[in-house]
Amino acid sequence: MYKSLVLLIATGPLALPAIAEESMAIKLDDIIVTAPLQEKRSESAVPVTILSDDELRMKTGHSIGETLKDELGISSQSFGPGVGTPVIRGQAGPRVRVLNNGIGSNDVSAISPDHAISVEPLLAERIEVLRGPATLLYGSGAIGGVVNVIDNRIPGQTFDKLVGAALEQRFDSTSDETSTAMKVEGSKGNVAYHLDGFYRHRDDMDIGGRAIDTAKVAVIDPELDVIDNSNGTLSNTGAEAISGSAGLSWVGDNGFAGGAINSLNNNYGIAPDGSGEEIVQIAMRQKKYDFKSELNNPFSFAKALRTRLGYTDYQHTEIANGQTGALFTNESYEGRVELTHQDIGPVRGMVGFQAQTSDFLGLHYHAHGEDEHEEDGHEGAAIETIVPRSEVHSYGVFAVESFDAGPVTYQFGTRVEQTDIRPETTSSFSYTPVSASVSALWKLNERNSLNLAVTRSSRAPQVQELLSDGFHHATRSWERGSQNLIEETSYNVDLGYRFNTDWLRAELDVFHNWASDYIYQRRTGEFLNEEGHGDECDTTYCVPVLQTSQNDAIFKGYEAKLILPMMENHHGLLELTLFSDYTRGEFKSGGDVPRMPPLRYGLQLDYHKDKLASYLRLTRADDQPYVGEFETSTAGYYLLNVGVNYQVKAYHDAKLMVFAKGNNLLDQNIRNATSYLRNFAPEAGRGAEIGFRISY
Repeated sequence: MYKSLVLLIATGPLALPAIAEESMAIKLDDIIVTAPLQEKRSESAVPVTILSDDELRMKTGHSIGETLKDELGISSQSFGPGVGTPVIRGQAGPRVRVLNNGIGSNDVSAISPDHAISVEPLLAERIEVLRGPATLLYGSGAIGGVVNVIDNRIPGQTFDKLVGAALEQRFDSTSDETSTAMKVEGSKGNVAYHLDGFYRHRDDMDIGGRAIDTAKVAVIDPELDVIDNSNGTLSNTGAEAISGSAGLSWVGDNGFAGGAINSLNNNYGIAPDGSGEEIVQIAMRQKKYDFKSELNNPFSFAKALRTRLGYTDYQHTEIANGQTGALFTNESYEGRVELTHQDIGPVRGMVGFQAQTSDFLGLHYHAHGEDEHEEDGHEGAAIETIVPRSEVHSYGVFAVESFDAGPVTYQFGTRVEQTDIRPETTSSFSYTPVSASVSALWKLNERNSLNLAVTRSSRAPQVQELLSDGFHHATRSWERGSQNLIEETSYNVDLGYRFNTDWLRAELDVFHNWASDYIYQRRTGEFLNEEGHGDECDTTYCVPVLQTSQNDAIFKGYEAKLILPMMENHHGLLELTLFSDYTRGEFKSGGDVPRMPPLRYGLQLDYHKDKLASYLRLTRADDQPYVGEFETSTAGYYLLNVGVNYQVKAYHDAKLMVFAKGNNLLDQNIRNATSYLRNFAPEAGRGAEIGFRISY
């Protein structure tokens, strides 16, 4: 009864609503930096999520996925607390492109669920999530969307002082985590600079019950003997990370040009399987060099010319029982040029070119017998490839155009890409994905608007989807690719409605996606040991086989929210938001797409008075029985969170924000349906987080 009532009243998830009339007006007129024409959010024909300022500070989590997991249609694909990649409408990995200041992060988080995203939310000044035509600017196949994390590493404008600074300190009780982030930036004349860095340390994470669901594990791996199942704590989930960046720009009247360097070290643990066989730690290293420029009115036919160049040197080492178990490296270059042309009659838009090349390698180390030899300086280990060294080259041209026709704004986008994968051990692969999108926003009147977007998106298989064949310690699986994969093509229809008055605000989005030759990983029911033998599993440690396959699939669902002001007077502003979201993924031939998020719904109360803001949020997630072959269901749960922040003018120009959050106050032992490790690594238990941010 209660479920039907909530679903009838409001069918969509919540991004924290604005909590004052003035701030609401600002949010509605917020400019979407990632959009091709930097349009206003209220004028977008597709769902847009923007987090910035105090709202971002309150929602910042350990990862990008955790930071966004309560937003419209977004969840986090956790792999223990060390990893959290965003899942948008059930899509993750290569179908969600994560950008840092408009250029790819170029880590290997899309390759495997145990690889953390190298972009740090602690340093973000703004996060934007887009779907629809804008995604074609940044790559093909992003049917989930694009997540752009903006940290102002390369300043695009001068500052009003020589030295400005911000310091943020946090403490989280669930893992005794301390994190510190700071930035210093300023300008003198035409030169602007930016320095930032963060440090994080945490111990094992508290949970609301047993770490391992032994009944579910017995279904997916009957031979696994669980001898160590911690209660209240998730073992081997401590972490330590440190990062630093420096950027410098020259800013003139007609634009700017600048560069930046970043270094990141991130060490984190993977929750064990309870067998006592392997304890896996991850050591991630990345160096990144970026260049960015923008010229205004450089030619008679151009409004703006933007360039982005990036070089990334990435290494991901999996340490099993103190020895190197696997190594993934990725050295990549990415460049893009965007030209916003002068209006051609009513048509405004941009064209561009993007190129990306990478050198990728995945190795597996395992103990050898007496007759085998040592290789590559790894004593006592033989080396095999998980993914052979491969050069990946991708070139794309794109265009996005927009025009108004009365009360309707239309936008068209197209992208043609050429992708070539050249492995050392086999013949090359070549693909030519073609994508296109059209959207329309119809403003019925000042209160009502309709939006419709139709997208055709095509993507080439990734190198690991084609060529993986080996034992992967962190995912505890034998991963097999398929060289017979063809391009994946999807057709998506997105229909939305917006209603906005002083007494009620409502948003509803429904979507339907037809995916042909959808690429996914599935359990085969087969088990292999580290040497690839299945007939020795009674005496050696074995893991399940994950096979990359293709099948036609359908995804459908909705997102919405309903915001009702409950009180607005000298006592402050109180708003109630009802929310829910849902995604269903199934194959046309029968069966369910694995790792889909469950139905969610609930309510949130927001209170604001002067410099005080607070919220209380209750989320109900239903059971997820639609899990796919050789997978296990997840139970429903209730998640109760609260938060408060207070703004203080500390001294002259200095501002101080103090905040506190209570998470999972019901101490539920939550199993994340989108996680590969849901039966071994539940979400964090009851905890409190406190912190402050001082800026000058």
